[in-house]
Amino acid sequence: MRQSRSIITVALIVLCIFLISQCINKSNTEPVIITNKNGEQFAGSATCANCHKNIYDTHIHTAHYLTSQPALEKYIKGSFETGKNFYAYNGSVLIAMEKRDRGFYQVEYYRENEQKAHRFDIVIGSGTMGQSYLYWQDNYLYQLPITYFTAAKAWSNSPGFPDRIIFNRIITSRCLECHATYVNKTSPPEEQHETFDRDKIIYGVDCEKCHGPAEKHVEFQTQNPKITIGKYIINPAKFTRQQNMDLCASCHGGRLQKIKPSFEFTSGDKLSDYFAVDTSAPDPKKIDVHGNQYGLLRASKCYRTSNTLTCTTCHNTHENEKGKIELFSQRCMTCHSGGHNNVCKLTKTMGSAINTNCIDCHMPLKYSNVIAVQLHGDLAPTAALIRSHFISIYPDETKKIMSAMKNSNQIH
Repeated sequence: MRQSRSIITVALIVLCIFLISQCINKSNTEPVIITNKNGEQFAGSATCANCHKNIYDTHIHTAHYLTSQPALEKYIKGSFETGKNFYAYNGSVLIAMEKRDRGFYQVEYYRENEQKAHRFDIVIGSGTMGQSYLYWQDNYLYQLPITYFTAAKAWSNSPGFPDRIIFNRIITSRCLECHATYVNKTSPPEEQHETFDRDKIIYGVDCEKCHGPAEKHVEFQTQNPKITIGKYIINPAKFTRQQNMDLCASCHGGRLQKIKPSFEFTSGDKLSDYFAVDTSAPDPKKIDVHGNQYGLLRASKCYRTSNTLTCTTCHNTHENEKGKIELFSQRCMTCHSGGHNNVCKLTKTMGSAINTNCIDCHMPLKYSNVIAVQLHGDLAPTAALIRSHFISIYPDETKKIMSAMKNSNQIH
């Protein structure tokens, strides 16, 4: 009898272990279903690669796609090497960036004694200008105090943070709305300190941010492969000019005050139905180069005298074109070339060299008043250099470029 009970007990334990392992394996392999406010299901951008592989393969290298990602080593730009992995507030207080068994951490030290540590959970920013980092506490998100500043290739105090260590800057759904395709908010509308479902986040600005949730589209096209016109999908190429601009302005339109919950604005919607939009003529002197590219472009003569110019006239959102000055200059030349009445006055002086760089003359890099970081050892903040989208004539910039071209014998 005793032996039989032992056998039964062991068998039950084995059965329990088996059932638990099955549940764990099932939870790890079953895809998480994510739907928007209208009940439309997301397919995930990797699904798009089945039919649009070339576009997918280039898009995953864009700043849009990489503007948020889980905090894996391949996405974090800063160094964790000893001697390069810290930011000191003073002789006694510093934060060190450390790799530990459970991931990467920002660790506060006071006189070499550890005070607290929080893990990198989410990377915000592609690293083009820099990166900030978020951590989870329960289902709340907070920003870590140290940022990576690309121009200096160094860790810095996060923009807007005081000159002391704080780990309690709250991240809202509006913050996430411009850095993710979708995040499921779980707290009620009246709750200001919002909570989120960790498992229902679509990182980056991916295919479905502009084309809408694609599960129904994927299902239809898979079942009807001979139908080449896309069904149940948003095609921004068919948008009106204002629809196109509204889509970009939802994140590149400055500090918009939302009047409806985050993530309800969908590609093709009217921006003013979801945000309080300033319709007055923009003053480029009052607009910082960071964040409101829409306002700067709208103030430009190129935009005001055109019926067709939009952000995508110059930007191919499917490809990483960062730094390709000559490519962007060629797009300027589609309007500013022979046969038009608006040819650059320096064409004869510069000759063919003018075809390679319109951008630095007419859209120069300017220091941001908003994005400025404190680097270790510096007394004053360092501002980020960002390309101005106010297309205009900048005499001082032109003189510098002309001088540089003469020194390099590009022009005589």
